[in-house]
Amino acid sequence: MTSRIAVLASGRGSNLEALLDYLAPRASNAMVTLVASDRPDSGALALAQARDIETSSLEMGARYEASLSDLLENHAVDLIVLAGYLKLVPSSVIHSFRGRMLNVHPALLPAFGGEGMYGARIHRAVLASGARVSGATVHFVDEIYDHGAIIAQWPVPVYGDDTETTLATRVLRAEHALLPRVVDRVASGRIKLGVDNRVSGVMDIVAPRDAFAPVSGEDLDVAIEAALALADS
Repeated sequence: MTSRIAVLASGRGSNLEALLDYLAPRASNAMVTLVASDRPDSGALALAQARDIETSSLEMGARYEASLSDLLENHAVDLIVLAGYLKLVPSSVIHSFRGRMLNVHPALLPAFGGEGMYGARIHRAVLASGARVSGATVHFVDEIYDHGAIIAQWPVPVYGDDTETTLATRVLRAEHALLPRVVDRVASGRIKLGVDNRVSGVMDIVAPRDAFAPVSGEDLDVAIEAALALADS
């Protein structure tokens, strides 16, 4: 049975694109059937429309909670992916989709997360802290920003000459490799959130691996696939 995925996004949609590109050539258990955004001019909506995926501009304000709930019900959504979505999801929706709503965050949570921590602000905070490692996190969503149970993380190095832009680019590459693979495994039931709020089937980073060793392009895909395969076994 194919899981019907709704992607909520506020920005240009690069994580959405990575997810679509990953799922398209595979006999996956998941399919993106709806893309919604709080911004009518978002790149994510344009990308979805170009790929003939149904889209919706979310109604903000007093009707936000009811309209989002109705939208998800009308499209028979099984799984929600927050891919650069900047609004807090209503608690009723989070409750209805417990264990079926994921978020990707461009840092290693619980560090550098929470309300107001998004985009360049995160990478600016990482650089200001002197941290030597950052990365990408995929986690289940609860009622608090960036707080739900962590499913998978992937580290990337922070170099002495990094800028917000160079660090963001490196972390985004990890997001693009990590998110689709986690979504696929949650959709198939290989990764689950238990009643005790613990994650089963969680990915472990293949060890030993030096976080400062350059890993990019296809090498990163291979490394993450290997880590997930280890979790599957």
